[in-house]
Amino acid sequence: MSKKLVFLALVGVIAYCLPPDSKKSVPAQSDAAFLAMAAQADMTIVHISKMAQDRAVSGKLKDFANTLVQEHSSDYQEVAELAANTGEAVPKGIDRRNDRMIAALDRSKGKTFDHAFLVRQLTEHEKLVSAFEREAKHGSNPAIKAYASKALPIVERHLHDAQDLLKQRA
Repeated sequence: MSKKLVFLALVGVIAYCLPPDSKKSVPAQSDAAFLAMAAQADMTIVHISKMAQDRAVSGKLKDFANTLVQEHSSDYQEVAELAANTGEAVPKGIDRRNDRMIAALDRSKGKTFDHAFLVRQLTEHEKLVSAFEREAKHGSNPAIKAYASKALPIVERHLHDAQDLLKQRA
């Protein structure tokens, strides 16, 4: 037999022997990791949105920041409650990576702050939409999947609002 044929046969045997969960085409993060990520995002978004309430030049941006503070504060409470009910833990404070991002944003002023804030909201909410879609489709805990499905339209609205505000600035 040729080396190529032996290699392909070996790959086939390995794939056949793998447990069914390892054959999924979409790598699903654990439900615990999803909750931790959602909680971290909520805390970070609330923090920088409170900064925007004080520093933003644009009234529309301040309104957007108010909405984000209200809705992500409420969401954090829901995530913390869900985590407690499912035996998972969520972070209680902002991590170092987000602390560094906050520090960088803290150095911005005026229209530069407005732009940096909107770009941050856009990128953060793009990641959140992807994570919430993935959890809603591939999560293993029904309660966490239901939460992801319920919260997804709100996260998508925030993304669209950030996109619209960024377009208005262009």
